[in-house]
Amino acid sequence: MIPYYEHFPVLSVMVLFLGAFFIPLAGKAEHLRKFIACLASTVSFGLTLVLIKPVMVDGQVIVYWLGGWQPLANYAFGISLTVDAFNLFFALLASFCLFISAFYSLKYMSKDDALDKYYALFLMLGGAVMGLVLTGDLFNMFIMIEIMTFSAVAMTAFRSWRKGSVEAAFKYLIVGALGSTFVLIGTVLIYSQTHTLNLAQISVLLRHHLSPVSHLALALIFTGFGVKSYIVPFHPVAADAYMVAPSSISMIFSGMANKAGVYGMLRISYALFDAIDITALQYLLVILGALTMFVGVTMALSQHDFKRLLAYHSISQIGYVVTAIGLSTALGLTGGIFHALNHTLFKGLLFLCAGAVLYSTGTSDLDRLGGLAKRMPKTTALFLIGAFSISGLPPFNGFASKWLIYQASFQKAAESGSLFFTAVTICGLLVSVMTLASFIKVTQSVFFGQLPEEFAQAEEVPLSMRLPMWLMALCCVICGVVPQVVSKYLLMPAANALLDLGKYVGAVMGPDYALKMAGEYFPPPDLHYTLAGYWQPTAWLILFLVVLTALTLVSQTGGFSGVRPAKALPVAGNPKYDTFYSGEASEHSHVGGSDLFWGLRHNLKAYFSFLDRAHSGVVNDYALWVISALAIIIVYVFVFVKYIFIFVR
Repeated sequence: MIPYYEHFPVLSVMVLFLGAFFIPLAGKAEHLRKFIACLASTVSFGLTLVLIKPVMVDGQVIVYWLGGWQPLANYAFGISLTVDAFNLFFALLASFCLFISAFYSLKYMSKDDALDKYYALFLMLGGAVMGLVLTGDLFNMFIMIEIMTFSAVAMTAFRSWRKGSVEAAFKYLIVGALGSTFVLIGTVLIYSQTHTLNLAQISVLLRHHLSPVSHLALALIFTGFGVKSYIVPFHPVAADAYMVAPSSISMIFSGMANKAGVYGMLRISYALFDAIDITALQYLLVILGALTMFVGVTMALSQHDFKRLLAYHSISQIGYVVTAIGLSTALGLTGGIFHALNHTLFKGLLFLCAGAVLYSTGTSDLDRLGGLAKRMPKTTALFLIGAFSISGLPPFNGFASKWLIYQASFQKAAESGSLFFTAVTICGLLVSVMTLASFIKVTQSVFFGQLPEEFAQAEEVPLSMRLPMWLMALCCVICGVVPQVVSKYLLMPAANALLDLGKYVGAVMGPDYALKMAGEYFPPPDLHYTLAGYWQPTAWLILFLVVLTALTLVSQTGGFSGVRPAKALPVAGNPKYDTFYSGEASEHSHVGGSDLFWGLRHNLKAYFSFLDRAHSGVVNDYALWVISALAIIIVYVFVFVKYIFIFVR
């Protein structure tokens, strides 16, 4: 008897594409368009939720062959959707993001026109991400990447009247197309060697037959998915896109589109090439992750736009995920997957808060904003939950996953005796401190301090926008308070599934396929480990209350109100580094809230000047970054990874 849920994977993808098809047919019926978008996203999320029991809890791998084209004579001719706990985890993130954004968009996008195009592209983007993470076919991954890229480009330029939107879309198109091209060329090289596109079959056929062609394909596909996850050095176009796209789309870019890139990197590296024990690849992932963490957070410190600042923090937090997974330990994999979940939650919440501010005030300029806690107290409370979460303060979710990552990197340093991993641990802690500092800056610039006269009539956003924000905030608290439950039912099954290649292959190609073709069964992973402790309720709760009380007292006594940008700076020399303080209530510092860390930038002006020169805004330069990074990764793979493959296997 066929299980009732066997068709749910393909339905969760198709309902989104069908919704995108029917929305233009609705014509001028605005309410019908909104209904179709909300219905499609809700059904997709619901179908994905139902799969938790058979896949996450019972440990099944669901294989759906399109058109009924099952393997014949030990060969996969058809296209399969293969759902294990690992890609179901990412499908849950994507469908939840889409569900939240759909309902947030109802009121948030009401001031825009061409909403038939918005909702059609919205569902196409969601369907592409869902199709990418659920497919078991390498070429199908490329197809979904293309749909995702072009939908994202269109959504970036959707508010074409906004300065920089068309330019940002063009940059996204060029760099995204390069990433897609790399994936396509790598797919062609793998097919030329294995004559199949099925991920399970490829993983077996490449097991002991890795050639120079295979290593070139690894470098190409790894780089291609790295571009899609927008880690450093592929990050500048993401910051532009996140800033100008509608906030309901920015949260999708941050919460699910870049996660699709991370998923591709992991599925290709650890499943297709079975590279979990390859030390050189571990170092490559950790280096890229640590670089992404640090560059992202330092760039955020310099931003004067609310959404652009959040964009760089999104890049920085992806660095945590890549670093943790690159450690290739049970603790690291679990921490990295956990942080991917938490990043979707707290970054989605923060982008929605930024959208609420933009909706009420018409601007996201940190130099113009201030004092909105007086007019938007509910949005302020929600923002603080997101800020505490991303900064890693207990009892919120960011602390739980960062705590795991710190333990994993410290454990790796102790086991390897390498100062490199010790430095990574220190880097992670430093980035977390700078993240907290950055969000103190945002809190002071946007919500505390003096309320400008032009925003004296700003109002709280409608309930239909606040409810999705409250749901995200609630998830941030739940994942921080009961991380053991999240780990048991989501994280551990996902991490086990990523490494249990034998189970994946057996479900797709048959239980004896690996033995026939590779001469061995792939052993299941062992992910048992001892934690130093997620959560000490009394101590962490006291710490949290102290921090919260301090912030409340400072904000209510006007401690932040003395920092406002002056409209005129009649000062000789460079006013950027001149500071003025006064005890008079009518006087304010000439250092604006968005420029709170001018002193740090002044002391490290060589570093920040280098970043400023490097981020030229010219798409040709960013394309050159991508090409140069590919060349370096190809050389690295052939010099180090290929060497390890030869002598280990």
